[in-house]
Amino acid sequence: FTDTGAGPRQLVARAQVLKSCSALLYDALAGVYADLGFDDAVDDQVFRDLVITRVVEPTSLLDADRVLAELGRTSASLSTRKRTLRRASAGGYRAQIASACFNNACATGDLSLVLYDVTTLYFEAEKEDDLRKVGYSKERRVDPQIVVGLLVDRQGFPLEIGCFEGNKAETLTIVPIVKAFQTRHQITDMVVVADAGMLSTSNLRDLDEAGLRFIVGSRVTKAPNDLASHFHWHGSLFTDGQIIDTITPRDQRGTATKSSDPKRKAEPVWNAATHTKSWRAVWAYSTKRAVRDIKTLNLQENKARAVIAGDKTARTPRFVKTRNGARELDEASLQRARDLVGLKGYVTNIDTTLMPATEIIASYHDLWRVEQSFRMSKSDLAARPMFARTRDAIEAHLTIVFTALALSREVQTRTGLSLRRLLRTLKPLRNATIDINGVIATYPPALNPQVETILNALQTEKSRH
Repeated sequence: FTDTGAGPRQLVARAQVLKSCSALLYDALAGVYADLGFDDAVDDQVFRDLVITRVVEPTSLLDADRVLAELGRTSASLSTRKRTLRRASAGGYRAQIASACFNNACATGDLSLVLYDVTTLYFEAEKEDDLRKVGYSKERRVDPQIVVGLLVDRQGFPLEIGCFEGNKAETLTIVPIVKAFQTRHQITDMVVVADAGMLSTSNLRDLDEAGLRFIVGSRVTKAPNDLASHFHWHGSLFTDGQIIDTITPRDQRGTATKSSDPKRKAEPVWNAATHTKSWRAVWAYSTKRAVRDIKTLNLQENKARAVIAGDKTARTPRFVKTRNGARELDEASLQRARDLVGLKGYVTNIDTTLMPATEIIASYHDLWRVEQSFRMSKSDLAARPMFARTRDAIEAHLTIVFTALALSREVQTRTGLSLRRLLRTLKPLRNATIDINGVIATYPPALNPQVETILNALQTEKSRH
């Protein structure tokens, strides 16, 4: 053993991870938020954080600070978050966000056609109030609810959202939202597409008088009157893909004006000047739809026969009528229903020279995009406002959901990935703050080619610079 005179060897402390966070995910979403013009429209960082929280992990206002901490953000206090919601309601945040959405849609798409639909959001509340009321529920619930109307472009990007009393009829929601959108952006010409639930005489008249063109679904019960000429000359025979372009009465009860004339084999060509008491009607036949309709009718007929025979107790089902106190099968109604299988109708005020029947049908089929946006808002964004009670709080909540929906749709459009898949990919990539022998530094996560492709897709020239 040789004594070199050196002192005891100093041990270097082991490196320690002090904290980690998903800052990469937050920065990516914040970049898209800014690209959409939301930072310019609403100069409110707390509001932005609440929107990004809603996209990443929908939760209560109280729990938002935990999610933001996971994203590397220092959350504002709970009282500040509450004040932000009050500002969002009273400060016109929704109108400003809607204007930014409109500008983005104009720059990236085509606003000549917009899609409209409604849904319901229920509350686990015992009593009704001025807004939350029991009404027809798409989820078959009897809880107080609100009715939400959503207007999107043909790609499903949100343009306008509205909140109505829970017992308000769907048909009474479309005109206020469309007119608000038209007034806000000074639009004089566009096509509004909605499903058959919006089909009412007053709605179509109001849209027409506002200078707007529309395409709405027609109820199949109107087919016998609209297609009277076809049934007279051809019976109930149709070929797959067959389209009949004809007219339908403006009075949706179908009693004021007859449609096609059975004495004429050729269908009338709708013209706004000559058919002042009618709209244009397009009917299409699909063999695939017919197979589905027949299956449904067979099930309904079997149920009706079981009820008549006493084998099954139920409220009076379809195709059962009562005569002299006894139930019997309504053969005539059943046969009428079978004659109409496979048919789908559309009502419009667009002239045939401007939009052929095939384009009318294709435009209507784009409605799945607004339904997709509703599904996203209910599932991914958990739109049902469980914790909001007052109207202002509910309106503010919907403003955040509306903004989060726009952000989510844009993310999906840019990356081609579902929101859930994008979050599963980016959320585990965490920045780590490490202490190495007293030197504290933050290190970014390693990026594989797949992640780099996603991040590049999320960025625009504006965000890169």
